[in-house]
Amino acid sequence: MPRNNKHTLTTMKRARYAVPFLLLALALAVLSACGPAPTPTPVPPTATAPPVTVSITDDTGRTIEIVGIPERLVSFAPSNTEILFALGLGDKVVGVSDFCDYPEAAKAIERVGSYFEPNVEKVFSLSPDLVLAPTGLPQLIAKLEELGVPAMILAPSDMEGILADIQLVGKATGTETEAEVLVYEMRERIAVVTEKAAGVKERPRVFCEIDATDPSRPWTTGPGSFMDAMIGLSGGTNVAADAESPWVQLSAEEIIAEDPQLIILADSKYGVTAESVRERPGWEVITAVKEGAIYDIDDDLISRPGPRIVDGLVTVARIIHPELFE
Repeated sequence: MPRNNKHTLTTMKRARYAVPFLLLALALAVLSACGPAPTPTPVPPTATAPPVTVSITDDTGRTIEIVGIPERLVSFAPSNTEILFALGLGDKVVGVSDFCDYPEAAKAIERVGSYFEPNVEKVFSLSPDLVLAPTGLPQLIAKLEELGVPAMILAPSDMEGILADIQLVGKATGTETEAEVLVYEMRERIAVVTEKAAGVKERPRVFCEIDATDPSRPWTTGPGSFMDAMIGLSGGTNVAADAESPWVQLSAEEIIAEDPQLIILADSKYGVTAESVRERPGWEVITAVKEGAIYDIDDDLISRPGPRIVDGLVTVARIIHPELFE
């Protein structure tokens, strides 16, 4: 047999024996694919970490336990509302007092009464995780505690207290970083004023009027008030610095005797003007009246212990020492 024919025969034999093996392998593969799937190894469920509990001591010494990050906030003071918005928490504020009007978005939030007449039922209906309140509302606080609603009281007495409260709110709401940044910026602006005022040679006498419902005995700010602190930091002298309390009434005779060089009207929004001050009996001899040094100011900037207190400080400093800011 020729060589080529022999080679062809051998190849055919090999192919004949190979086919059954190929068919067997294919059948085994099909059976394996159709067989039961292997039993998976059980995977234990992922454990959910419990919410973090934060312990807060407020300005009255009360300790409040806050479980998790509050998502629904209620504010009973304009200053507290302004702090919450400044920390980027405006979308979490579900209730505010009747007097909360800044920023503009606060005006559209549900009202929960006022400092004088809080609506506890309304507060509870809003299901808050945290309530921020001022001092002087013991019945409200007691009721909220009874209902299991955490309530934190903010009552700063000076500029440092305001900064500390902003950081306290940051800790309570999970915005510590935002609070640190805000406090840093406020300190920077305060430092600009105090550094400029540190070297002044004259400290003008200042009378700040906050309520002249009775013009013969107007209310003013004494020691321990924010305005008293701002006058001092701005290089001025508060004529009521030696009064017995932060908020006092001075008689017209006492004010005339102090002879303020500057008069700041924190009650201008209630209709008090420089002209009406000049018309008060006996006030024409006061230096501020004679020299026309009577200025209006937005009382919200000097009475609300929140982020805008620095705006108030800058405004007061520009009134007392305008030459420092030229």
